[in-house]
Amino acid sequence: MTLRDLDLKQEYRSDKEDVVSEFFIPCLTNSIQYDRTIEYISVKSLSTLTFGLENIQNHHAKIRLISGHRFSTSDMNAITKLFDNSNNHRFNGRVIRDNKIGKIILDKKIDNAIKSTKIKQLQKIIKDFKLEIKVAIPNSEYVDGVFEERLGIFRDVNDDVVAFSGTSNTTFDAENRNFESVDVFTSWDDKARVDTKIKNFDRLWTNDTDYVQVYDFVYAEKNSLLKYSSNWAVEI
Repeated sequence: MTLRDLDLKQEYRSDKEDVVSEFFIPCLTNSIQYDRTIEYISVKSLSTLTFGLENIQNHHAKIRLISGHRFSTSDMNAITKLFDNSNNHRFNGRVIRDNKIGKIILDKKIDNAIKSTKIKQLQKIIKDFKLEIKVAIPNSEYVDGVFEERLGIFRDVNDDVVAFSGTSNTTFDAENRNFESVDVFTSWDDKARVDTKIKNFDRLWTNDTDYVQVYDFVYAEKNSLLKYSSNWAVEI
């Protein structure tokens, strides 16, 4: 089955459809590449990827995510460990101190999280589906807040593309109960707009967009470019 075979609507809205089961999962299941920009990444939102990817037979699918640079303390610890090549080792013996409340998040909590089913599924995605994460950090007086672009692109084996915009950070969390809408564009019905979405994402990915600097997640973490707090994002 391909993206063209799906009976897609131009818009999905919470009062009429289940955005996750009717749009996101079918598109992801029938794609070989998924690109997404998002305000922040949490382990909880990442885990939703497992619902669509578990049905893909071709394990050469690629996922590229670009996030803002704010993370909850627990999420940053867990995600960093996910991308640690030695996955089975402690997180370099580190603890991260939450400067806002002076709380220390111990490695023991992270080790317990790594043992969870969600984390194991994510480790498999990283291994089998080449999940890559980058962070976008505003670097201009014209943009002095955070990166909040909300864009997604699905691509299938026939090089057909479905793009979407208008979602919040938690739209594709399976437990999301927010009221939201998603605008959908396809390469066979709206090629010009889809091409623009692809170009915008690719320019971000290659760090060729004005007003933001884009870094590999691991590099940004190691160079203390990320912000974290226990009050941001969602706990595991």
